Amino acid sequence: MKNKVTIIGAGTVGASIAYTLAARDLASDILLIDINEAKAKGEAMDIFQATPYLSPAVVRAGSYEDAEGSDIVIITSGMPRKPGMTRIDLVQANVKIIKSIAPQIAKHAPDAKYILVANPVDILTYVFIKETGLPAERVIGSGTLLDTARLRTRIAEFFKVNQNQVDANVFGEHGDTSFVPWSMATVAGIPLEQYTKSLKEIPEGVKEFNEDEVVEYVRKSGGQIIANKGVTNYGIAASVCQLVKCLSSDIDSIFTVSVLMQGEYGIEDVCVSIMAIVNCNGIKTTIEAPITEEERLKLVASADALKKVIAEALN
Repeated sequence: MKNKVTIIGAGTVGASIAYTLAARDLASDILLIDINEAKAKGEAMDIFQATPYLSPAVVRAGSYEDAEGSDIVIITSGMPRKPGMTRIDLVQANVKIIKSIAPQIAKHAPDAKYILVANPVDILTYVFIKETGLPAERVIGSGTLLDTARLRTRIAEFFKVNQNQVDANVFGEHGDTSFVPWSMATVAGIPLEQYTKSLKEIPEGVKEFNEDEVVEYVRKSGGQIIANKGVTNYGIAASVCQLVKCLSSDIDSIFTVSVLMQGEYGIEDVCVSIMAIVNCNGIKTTIEAPITEEERLKLVASADALKKVIAEALN
């Protein structure tokens, strides 16, 4: 695929995204930028030398000036979350980092689509939009994209089905105030609450579905992975690269990602995850999917919690 992708941040997440882009043939030119130039060069060289067995691509390290002509820019730079930390604990340090990156990259890649990955991703997406003045439809936070993957994985485990046959999403903050709009969740098109009742025979190993257990799994997964191995990287790399694939296509795709709210569900001037149609131009439109009033109030509460942190962090 002829596509130039710049990744700012050559840590474990940035490098994993770069490798996955090459492995899936999603970019012909991959640029890594990092304050640690040696790290960026090492990661780029290592991935580039794998391309004979992956896909033809140029993988290199460089500067903001080298980002000119980028189709997509992915920002992973930031202080990583450490064991015991919440994503919100990172806010002030990472807002400062984003404010330093924003004017430099926007100057050299003004026409790119941007994906924010660093945490707290909803707040950093909002700050990036405000700092750069770029059109909001070209700035996307990875938001609950990974949470949604974790949700579908766990539901598929419960029902012993292919993960691709589960359609369920996580809305709101990528963090503690996220929630699952269960009213929309389906397995093979069957409403989740009716799925087990629809089975003539219950497959061996399928137990009674427990919403609370699934939500706990989704919320605690990141912390558990970080406690065990120090970083989460494969899930977010796969999630972001799937988004890159669709940002490079003329075909509309639907994702649950962090977007600047402009009246959806009665929410404005904050970034949270809802469903959106994405294509090669960025966000084509958001989707105000039908959710219950109780679920809408959870989304409003999540947005309000983020607004409070933004007010504290930016003052």
